[in-house]
Amino acid sequence: MPDGLDALADPNRRRIVEMLSARALSAGEIGPGFTISAPAISQHLKVLKEAGLVKVRIQGQHRIHSLNPSGFDEIEAWLHRMRGFWSQRLDALERELRNENTNTK
Repeated sequence: MPDGLDALADPNRRRIVEMLSARALSAGEIGPGFTISAPAISQHLKVLKEAGLVKVRIQGQHRIHSLNPSGFDEIEAWLHRMRGFWSQRLDALERELRNENTNTK
């Protein structure tokens, strides 16, 4: 399973990603939307950065966080494989159900 999925398992980190999908933000701009401490926000941002989902640029005294689109590629590839798995299984189920209906008539 991709590390990005592990990072997104936490609801606070998912919410941070959703906020960053609108625009790049500093930790100070992210913090007021949460009931957790500033150090906790920083820790969540660190996890997202280490997972490759967020990148950071320095702007004066601030660290500006934004989404790293390529960091989501591994998650997207994994989801694509899982969709393929389920699509094959559901197609097989549909064939079986059609065969069952045809044989009972």
